[in-house]
Amino acid sequence: MSGGELRAENLSKTYRAKGQAPVRVLDNCSLAVAAGRLTVLMGPSGSGKSTLAYILAGYVAPDRGRVLLDGAAVEKPGPNRLMVFQETTLWPWMTVADNVLFGPSVRTAGAKAEARAKARDLLQRFGLLDFQDKFPGQLSGGMKRRAEIAQALINEPRVLIMDEPFRGLDVMTRELMQEYYLKVFEESRPTTLFITSEIEEAIFLADVILFMDPKLGRVGRAIEVDLPRPRTFEIMASARYREIKEQALETLYAHEESEHYSPQQTPMGG
Repeated sequence: MSGGELRAENLSKTYRAKGQAPVRVLDNCSLAVAAGRLTVLMGPSGSGKSTLAYILAGYVAPDRGRVLLDGAAVEKPGPNRLMVFQETTLWPWMTVADNVLFGPSVRTAGAKAEARAKARDLLQRFGLLDFQDKFPGQLSGGMKRRAEIAQALINEPRVLIMDEPFRGLDVMTRELMQEYYLKVFEESRPTTLFITSEIEEAIFLADVILFMDPKLGRVGRAIEVDLPRPRTFEIMASARYREIKEQALETLYAHEESEHYSPQQTPMGG
C-alpha cells in the first residue's frame, strides 16, 4: 500500500429540506490527513464528522471547497480512497473469501492468483482464514468488521476512511477490533482517517486527534498522540496517556458547555 496525503480546503455544506430551516453542517472546514499516519477525527453526534467523511470519500459534494489527494483535486469515489462504513457492506450471498476478493475481481475481470494470495494473507492476519467459506450471516459482528476491513485493504487504497467502524460492538469485541486494526496499521502504515466519538479508542489508535468544533462547523483543536508504537492496552496506564486524555476531555467539555452549542443530527448521521 502506498501512502497518500489527503487534504480538505475550505469545505462548506448546508442541507436544505422543503419546509424546514437550512442546517449548516460544515463551514469553511479544512484538515490534513498526513501520509502513513493514523488520524482520528472526534466530535459529538451532529458535529459533521460523517458528512465530512462522505465528502472526503467522494460520496457527497460540498457546496464550496475542494478535496486533494497528493495535491490533485478529487471529486468522485475511487479505489484510491476507500471507506469502511458504520453499517455492514458485505454481500450476504457471497462467502467471506469472495467478499474480500470482490474489488480485485471487478477490476481484473476475474480474481487472479496474486489477488487470492493477498486475500488469504489478509484473512489470516484478521483471524478469518478458517471462516473463508462461511457467509456473512454465519459470522459474529466482530468477524464481519474484520472481513470488511480486509475487503477494503486488499485494494491497496492510498487512504482508508473509517466512519465509526466499531460502533455497536460489545466492549470486548471492540477492544479486539482495535488491536486487530492497530497491528495491521503498524505493519503496513496505510494512511487512515478514523472517526470515533470514544476518547479511549481515539487515544489508543491515533497519531493525532482532530476535534470537530460543532459551533463553527469545522475542525478546531488538534492533539498529537506521542505514545510509542507498537501499542498495547498497557499504555493506557501510563502518565502520558492520562495527560492526553485530560486534554481531550477539556476540549470536548468546552464544546458541550458553550451556550451557543446546539447539536443537530445531519442526514448523514453526524
